[in-house]
Amino acid sequence: MAREQREYDDIPGTFVFDAERSRKGYGINMFCMSLMKDENRRAFKANEADYLKQFKLTPEQADAVLKRDYNRMLELGGNIYFTAKLGATDGHSFQHLAATMTGSTQQDYADMMLGGGRSVEGNRSRTGKNKPSAFLSGGEAKSATKSVAKGAARRKPPPSRKPKASRNPKQRNPKQQSGSRPWPELSQV
Repeated sequence: MAREQREYDDIPGTFVFDAERSRKGYGINMFCMSLMKDENRRAFKANEADYLKQFKLTPEQADAVLKRDYNRMLELGGNIYFTAKLGATDGHSFQHLAATMTGSTQQDYADMMLGGGRSVEGNRSRTGKNKPSAFLSGGEAKSATKSVAKGAARRKPPPSRKPKASRNPKQRNPKQQSGSRPWPELSQV
């Protein structure tokens, strides 16, 4: 069954993990979660294709896993936090995975992120229909930014809280309702 198109499917460079993708990707995500256990990682590395059979992956999902095609895994329902466990099993950092997924080197990816991330220009939509609003394309954007900054400067910072004196965590705070557990004080955290 074909996936129903959503407005957010037009966002470039990602696949939104919604309820439909979650259902579709259940097997791939459970496979990735299984890699949290050392014995499962060893079994997977010993025979990857055979290990995948227990998770009822579609042929496309199994192919994406075996090829380490992370973008395709996300498209087929993988959750980035789960698929990162596959990368870790292979000894790769999240930065390595992100660089691979964006088609850049780790250093170029790190430089881009340290420089403020990817420019929004040319990255607003896949189809081009989601262009920036007229409000944000001209001088209005600069004046809007200035007025937001002025508003932030006028706001008063919240009053600082002094940490309370440490007390026995088993003592009940009289303000607490009966049967509730006392919260630790900042000095105890």
